[in-house]
Amino acid sequence: MTFNIITIFPDIFYSYFKESIIKRALKNGLIKINIHNLRDWTEDSHKTVDDKPYGGGIGMVLKVEPIYKTVQFLKKERQKSKNKIQGQARYGAGKKTKVILFTPRGKKFNQRMAYQFSQLDQLIFICGRYEGVDERVAKHIADVELSIGDYVLMGGELPAMIIVEAVARLIPGVLGKPSLLKERISKEKGFIEFQQYTRPEIFSPKKRVKWRVPKVLLSGDHKKIEEWRRKHKKIIASRS
Repeated sequence: MTFNIITIFPDIFYSYFKESIIKRALKNGLIKINIHNLRDWTEDSHKTVDDKPYGGGIGMVLKVEPIYKTVQFLKKERQKSKNKIQGQARYGAGKKTKVILFTPRGKKFNQRMAYQFSQLDQLIFICGRYEGVDERVAKHIADVELSIGDYVLMGGELPAMIIVEAVARLIPGVLGKPSLLKERISKEKGFIEFQQYTRPEIFSPKKRVKWRVPKVLLSGDHKKIEEWRRKHKKIIASRS
């Protein structure tokens, strides 16, 4: 899986992807993350990526031309890479690229989408900034308009990091043992969340207050523990 991120602020990403599980997945070659500065696909001396909106309005809008050039370049590079590998069949018929544009009006991202994305070869993220992105990007370049919630951010960089993490953890080997992931995925490809506790058995934040671990989890009775977990589980985002 390759994640290609198009942004005008590439430095935002570097520290985040150098930590924890993402760092290990990159080191082990399980995923690739490439950060692309949109200004590299401009032709003027000022490397202009935005302009005033037609019809008037406050702020600036990201231009369609550099975004188109960047996406076309990334698609061609991916195809060249695939052509160099013998046995194209192992990529599978369902393997392909999706171009994602982050926008508050897009489909709301959920766990089922994360699973669907994890089956692809490549994800290309377009991170908007300022007052938005030329509408022709949404109409003719992006495959999916995506939102991470009903609120407005300053750009698409944080959503890109969220999608990378949610998808990367579903790539085989990223979390280590396959069982760690398998037991938490529902039949509908949602995520099974249940209450969890660890030591101490009793925590007293102040006098006469005791927060206890449920007795069933201390019983050693695996059948009862499984029943308790089923009773308290919550399936997160199983529908797209």
